[in-house]
Amino acid sequence: MTSPALQLDDVSVHLSEQLIVDGVSFTVPAGGIGCLLGASGCGKTTLLRAIAGFVPLSGGRVLLDGREISAQGRSLAIEQRRVGMVFQDHSLFPHLTVKENIGFGLHAVARRERDARVVELAALLEIEALLDAYPHRLSGGQQQRVAIARAMAPRPEVLLLDEPFSSLDVELRETLAREIRAVLKAEGVTAILVSHNQFEAFAMADAIGVVKTGRLLQWDNAFNLYHTPASLAVADFVGEGVLIAGHKVDEHAVETELGLIDTRQIQDFNLPDCEDISLLLRPDDVFHDDDSPVKARIVEKAFRGAVFLYTLELASGTRVLSLAPSHHDHAIGEPMGIRLDVEHLVAFPKLPIA
Repeated sequence: MTSPALQLDDVSVHLSEQLIVDGVSFTVPAGGIGCLLGASGCGKTTLLRAIAGFVPLSGGRVLLDGREISAQGRSLAIEQRRVGMVFQDHSLFPHLTVKENIGFGLHAVARRERDARVVELAALLEIEALLDAYPHRLSGGQQQRVAIARAMAPRPEVLLLDEPFSSLDVELRETLAREIRAVLKAEGVTAILVSHNQFEAFAMADAIGVVKTGRLLQWDNAFNLYHTPASLAVADFVGEGVLIAGHKVDEHAVETELGLIDTRQIQDFNLPDCEDISLLLRPDDVFHDDDSPVKARIVEKAFRGAVFLYTLELASGTRVLSLAPSHHDHAIGEPMGIRLDVEHLVAFPKLPIA
């Protein structure tokens, strides 16, 4: 059975007379995985709880498969929504085994069917060997798998995950996010993830919404958020990058401290209707090139395994970032030749350069 689509229309939420969620709209198609991405306190968890029915709406509506489940002054009971929830702290029952935790929401189901569903999910999440164990015997990653299996057991129409990987080691987060994505896709589950970590969002979600001060700034796939952010706030939150000054020479050329940019070579480039602009440069736009006449002084470097992330200072004092293979190991203070190799570029009307 294909999971229904989730739709939010102009949703607002007040808590203690304070506006926490402000006019948010988005749609997750059937079987899709969405992510609400933002810093702590931006309103993303409140929005998730509103979808679940834990907090009332002060405006707008939430629909599941075209059926209204929340609106201002109206709310379908939580137990009637068929919404599964995975909490940040796992919230497993410590006195129950893994098998009993997974099957907890299936008390109305015949025992044979309940046991079959538990075994099915345990196999899907690779925790078959843990069915007789108690939660205190499990690692953080194992506990999270059990929590997800428990939430999926009743076959919810939508699964909500509140910072599900925040308590895990950094190395485990992305791996588990990819694995859980595969599980949700195999089950055809429509899901919404809340996270402050963009790499978790990239690994798991089909579409990502960047949230700031209760507003949805952009709802798009990871590629577009990174390469074509709708605003400076999105560009600042997603990925790494810096702004440099540019001057529009004509409709197809922009002069910068790093050289002349032919905008005809750039995909989907929109040039602001003004002469002086600010250009967003990502670290992968600035290439190390010893033969380049453009030199920049290395002021910081960070080893990232296969690459170094260099922070470089141009003659004007403007700083840019550059990724270079780690066998190009330059010392702080050295000049380094660089050139632009830009396939995607975003321009804004001129802004102060920090």
